[in-house]
Amino acid sequence: MEARGIREECGASSVEYGLLVALIAAVIIGTVIVLGSTTGGLFSAICADPSPLC
Repeated sequence: MEARGIREECGASSVEYGLLVALIAAVIIGTVIVLGSTTGGLFSAICADPSPLC
């Protein structure tokens, strides 16, 4: 009985891995949302006046 209790407490469970994946996904989505508009504006400026690139 005691060995079973110890075995259940060792390592991360699938719930913990799921929460970790959800947190990483939230950070990635937040970063894309914040940087997306900035990057979009940068590309728009480059497409509007490509002469500095030549």
